[in-house]
Amino acid sequence: MHTSDEDVDLYGLLGVDRTASQDQIKKAYRKLALQHHPDKVPEDQKAESEVKFKAVTQAYEILRDEEKRELYDAHGMDAFDPSRGMPGGAEVDMNDILASMFGMHMGGGMPGGPGGRRGPRRSPDEEQPYKVTLEELYKGKTVKFAAEKQVICGQCKGSGAKDKVKPNKCDRCKGMGLTEAYRQIAPGLARKETIPCDHCQGSGMYYKEKDRCKKCKGKRTVKEHKALELYIPRGSMQGERIVLEGEADQMPDMTPGDLIFHLIEEPHDHFTRIGNDLSADITITLAEALSGFSRVVIKHLDGRGIQIDHPRGKILSPNEVLKVEGEGMPQKRGDEKGDLFLVVKVEFPEPGWLKDDKEYEALQKLLPPPAPPIQVDEVDEVEYEADADIEQMGAHQGDPRYGNEWEDDEGEGDGPQCAQQ
Repeated sequence: MHTSDEDVDLYGLLGVDRTASQDQIKKAYRKLALQHHPDKVPEDQKAESEVKFKAVTQAYEILRDEEKRELYDAHGMDAFDPSRGMPGGAEVDMNDILASMFGMHMGGGMPGGPGGRRGPRRSPDEEQPYKVTLEELYKGKTVKFAAEKQVICGQCKGSGAKDKVKPNKCDRCKGMGLTEAYRQIAPGLARKETIPCDHCQGSGMYYKEKDRCKKCKGKRTVKEHKALELYIPRGSMQGERIVLEGEADQMPDMTPGDLIFHLIEEPHDHFTRIGNDLSADITITLAEALSGFSRVVIKHLDGRGIQIDHPRGKILSPNEVLKVEGEGMPQKRGDEKGDLFLVVKVEFPEPGWLKDDKEYEALQKLLPPPAPPIQVDEVDEVEYEADADIEQMGAHQGDPRYGNEWEDDEGEGDGPQCAQQ
């Protein structure tokens, strides 16, 4: 193996032996990534932590890839230096370092996709929704759970047969392991697909019942419960994908696919999210709107109280918006946050809250006088209905006297039509 004094010991960075398995490398990276993640350390340690986090991530990005690992074992870090003309000269992509925490990818393309390295066939990815609260998206969350999955049978190593049993070629698929079948995709319409042979479980080999593995019954895989961790970075958004690499069901002769979670943000009782900003209603009394106040107006997503000091002399109107900078949703990278917009709702007193005419007269003296009387030649005193429903507006729509009918037919008429004379 060729090395230089400037070579970095990637195995030493992760604290594993040079013979470490992929599972050992992944576990070591997860532990170190959590330890050195910039969001998990005090402010005065962030710069040093970010350097260490990038270093262990680069080590993991190289050692988890068998081809890059072979190049590193043979040539050291020279293999990734384009100036030396080595075969592994492509740089490790570090743009999504924070999102690659715990071996996950947020959004974007999948490993092994177009332009990626070629390898064994992959088993299908498994996708499912995962509901999260706005509080969990604000603070971030790590979820530990047990998943039931299909794994290669450890007793027969995925052959499906007892030890030392001579295999027979499957006569149904001619040893190919695949057959063609038709799948209905619509009434009267079917599509031909290539699927694993169900006679030999896709192995191409068939065993008599007495020769089959006792543990998997010849199916080559067994069910197993595995402990997994789902890490949701703070600031994640609705619809984002979190990928657990290689954690889908295992299938013989295939690289395991990924377990993919789609984040579904549950509605919140008080806050509404718009990108990195938050909005919420706050209710104040009429006295506070007129004379100011100083108090906690809302409980934030992390449990903190948000206090507003509104001075006297600055009257607040209904639906006025107060902007609190830096109290919105955190961004996934860095320490910046969006803004919080508070919509003012003024709570007016209940009818009859004043007891007698003297109190009303005192209140009128305190409040600004009404506008000057409207000068007209004739006055009609009318009856009115309080608390009318605004939806009643337009109730006469369609009355021929108004010549204001709307076309019902789709695509005919976008508004009122002239009445026929």
